[in-house]
Amino acid sequence: MNEPAPLTEAVALRRARPNFGWGLGLVVPVGLAIGWELLVGAGLVNGRLLPPPSKVFVTLLHLAAKGELATHIWATLVRVALGFLFGVLSGTLIGALAGYSSWARRLLDPMLQALRAIPSIAWVPLFILWFGIFETSKVILIAVGVFFPIYLALSGAIRSVDRKLVEVGRIFRFSAGEMVWRILLPAILPSYVIALRAGLGLGWMFVVAAEFMGASEGLGFLLVDGQMTGQAQTVMASIVVFAILGKFTDWLLSAGTDRFLGWQDSFKPNL
Repeated sequence: MNEPAPLTEAVALRRARPNFGWGLGLVVPVGLAIGWELLVGAGLVNGRLLPPPSKVFVTLLHLAAKGELATHIWATLVRVALGFLFGVLSGTLIGALAGYSSWARRLLDPMLQALRAIPSIAWVPLFILWFGIFETSKVILIAVGVFFPIYLALSGAIRSVDRKLVEVGRIFRFSAGEMVWRILLPAILPSYVIALRAGLGLGWMFVVAAEFMGASEGLGFLLVDGQMTGQAQTVMASIVVFAILGKFTDWLLSAGTDRFLGWQDSFKPNL
């Protein structure tokens, strides 16, 4: 029985070194927040249009105490989750079809590339006419935003699979299912995971446009309400919550997919 090769000194030190990467990412935003708080507190700048973090924090506490913050967060989370689900399903299906079949790509890709160039806000009046101002139009708009990065990355990743890998599968007489499972899927998975994260980010962006469509609750509604009433601290509070939720959901998605990419022998910088 072969003994496992001993770890090199560099690898051993890297594994033993504490990982403070998560804390390093807080240095810039926390530093900027503290700096702005000090500038406003010293009277060197006017904090009316860009309120200091303390005022934003008080606004969040006030909204949370009234129960409004949880209501707005939940409404937005449900819309993003449903839009992301439908966008991923449709993007994966059509992207795989366009990547695997040349005739499907020639048939669908020109139209989809043209539709991809349409700004998100341009869909709003049309979706209101088609689906009304309730939840259906909002979820579909978010799904449209999620769809295109998934479709584009997946179809491109399938077409970029190394031809020699496919030839090896043919030499071993893999069936179509085995070819997909053992050759194509591992080859496209890294690009697909990046596409999922990009689609999720666009889902959070599109939900703001979606909540312009007659929403009575949601973080986008809170943002617009703060603008209409001239409360900059409410606008900033909704932006901060958007940033926190977007980062948290991206971390969940990244952590959930990392286990499927553990086989990669990829570059990991030391610094």
